[in-house]
Amino acid sequence: MKAIRVTALTGPDDVEHLDVERPVPGPGQVLIKVAYAGVTFPELLQTRGMYQVKHDLPFTLGSEASGTVAEAGPDSRFAVGDRVAAITGSGTFAEYLVAADEATVKVPDTVSLADAAGMPMNVLTADFALRVRADARPGQSLLVHGAAGGLGSATVQLGSAMGLDVVAVVSTEAKADAVREIGARHVVFADGFKDATKEIFPGGVDIVFDPVGGDRFTDSTRVLAPFGRLLVLGFTAGEIPSIKVNRLLLKNISVDGVAWGAATVGHPSLIDEQWQAVAEYVSAGRLNPRNHARYPLAQAAAAIKELESRSVIGKVLLEIAGE
Repeated sequence: MKAIRVTALTGPDDVEHLDVERPVPGPGQVLIKVAYAGVTFPELLQTRGMYQVKHDLPFTLGSEASGTVAEAGPDSRFAVGDRVAAITGSGTFAEYLVAADEATVKVPDTVSLADAAGMPMNVLTADFALRVRADARPGQSLLVHGAAGGLGSATVQLGSAMGLDVVAVVSTEAKADAVREIGARHVVFADGFKDATKEIFPGGVDIVFDPVGGDRFTDSTRVLAPFGRLLVLGFTAGEIPSIKVNRLLLKNISVDGVAWGAATVGHPSLIDEQWQAVAEYVSAGRLNPRNHARYPLAQAAAAIKELESRSVIGKVLLEIAGE
């Protein structure tokens, strides 16, 4: 089978489209014929060895995918022909993928496999951030940085579905239009977001969702209402910020780390529990990713580089077998 392999940590241009042996599922595993694979920011980092999770070289790239079960291993709870999505951390940029049952979820018939490929990492991360870490409640206000990207747009959609009053932070007019289409009630621009947010919520917002970091971080603490929570998900701006903790003390605010992948380690049922928690929204079409672009497997390098350009509005997919 064909797969995208990382053989050197020299960036996305050097990933290779190679023939590799098709994997075989073991007990409690499934072999998935991959329809689509989602392209996420960790893939860009992994091509340079900059992601916190390290894989021994060479390895097959890719964290999430959708498809149909081609073979079920012994004791698997899935059957051949099941429509599924999987979150594996590696190996999804390939024609076939082996995934553990606990990393695999069924896709409702109302959801296309293309949409399903763009959901697992982003939707479950957003759910973990808002429902599990922030204990978000209907009526609360939520500010989302990087709102037009794959993770940000999933968070805008989920926040809206949960009854939160969403403020989307974007960098261009095109991105502003896109986040309004998916449910953002308020839109502000990254340049000057603090003052613009204060005009909408003079007392501050309850929750800030921040996968960007960098120089936005301090102003994010300044837009929080008393007892507010700043959720830290990553640093796509490149710089890991720091904070003087007296700011937390004086405003009774907190900064919470959101490492969804780490949380799944040692908690094998977490993915299925989360999928059940968002199932109503998924089936109703309220969490469908906005399709930014689709690339064939052989053009994975170009797909990954889209994320580096910061021009993505929604989700980038690799189309492998298709629907």
